[in-house]
Formats: sequence, C-alpha cells, structure tokens
Amino acid sequence: MIFTTAARGALALSTLPLLTMLVGAVLGAEALTARKTTGVLITILGVSMALLSGLATAPPGAWRGDLLMIAAALCMALYSIWSKPYIRCSGPIPFTTLAMAAGAVVLIVASLLRGSFAPVADFGAPQWFGAIYLGAFGAALTFYLWAFALERTTPTRVAISVTVNPISASLVGAALLGEPLSWNLVAGIVTVFVGIRIATTEPPLAHAVAPDMR
Repeated sequence: MIFTTAARGALALSTLPLLTMLVGAVLGAEALTARKTTGVLITILGVSMALLSGLATAPPGAWRGDLLMIAAALCMALYSIWSKPYIRCSGPIPFTTLAMAAGAVVLIVASLLRGSFAPVADFGAPQWFGAIYLGAFGAALTFYLWAFALERTTPTRVAISVTVNPISASLVGAALLGEPLSWNLVAGIVTVFVGIRIATTEPPLAHAVAPDMR
C-alpha cells in the first residue's frame, strides 16, 4: 500500500478468488468449471467498475504495489487451499489460534529488527483503541470466520467474498463520511453480486419428463 493507491490495491486483492480457483485446479483441490470462472471474472469486473474513479490516478512506480498486493493474494490463495484439511482435523478455533500466534511471533521479530515498536510509547487512547479493534475484529474474528467457512465449503466460494470488501468500504464511506454514491459504484455493486450468485450456485438440472402415454 506504500507504493500504490487504495483503489488499485483493492482491485489487486480482488484477484484472490481467481487465483484461488486457478491454484485449486492446478493442485487438484477444486474442479475448474465454466460457470465458476464466469462468476469470478464478473465479480472482478464489478470491483473494477466500483473503483473506476480511483483507478485513473496512480503514483510513480505503482506497479510495485500492485504486484505486491497480487503476491499477497496468491499467498492467501495457497493458505486457503492448504489449510482446509487441517481446519477439518482441528476445528476453526484451534487452527486460527495457532495460526495467529505463529503470525504474531513473526511480526514481533520483524518489528524488533526494524525498531518498529518505538512509536508505541506515544500511543494515546485512539491509537490503542484502533490497535485493539483491528486485532480483535480485523484479525481474530475475520480469520476465525474464514476458517469456519473453509471447513464447510470450497476455497473459491470463500475467497470470492473478498470482492465485497471495496463495495462495503464505499457504502460505509457514503453513510458515515457523506461520500457520493456514483453510478459506477451502484453498477459495480450489482455486478459483484451477480458474479457471486453465478459462481456460488450450480445450474439447475434439466430433467426430461416422459410424456404420459396412458
């Protein structure tokens, strides 16, 4: 996010369902179907439409941030696919607890090496509230719900929920900050949910009904 904009970063992260679907197919964890592929591509199109105004501007070298966000999405795709059998064995709460503990150790070590704890001494109530909120809801609860969903459905169906994030952020911005609801945002919202509907449902089976000859 240092190198790119919020809109471009959100769009890069929205490639997560596409990467999850492709990696899952390569690893044999999930079947690649035309309907699922169509739905995922439509959701990415919807995110692009919703973020249309923010995608036009980019700082110099924004491609570095875009690639890093896509690399992060690829890591999350591999995590979703490889963690599924372990979540089924241990359950979402033990798995999330151990995963977050391992991640916390890595971040603490990295922060100590970079001297990143120095600003903590100047934290006030707003900063501590923000840190606690992000840790409890932005990390612990989010990853628990992610693991809970992975235990019960396919990685692509879980990953496609990421495309709702920029849509939700835009709606919250409109509600709390008075940001305008543009036509492209409304069109993007509709497109995203159409894509999710297509990707997460199966086509109705056509049952041939034999005519009654009696």
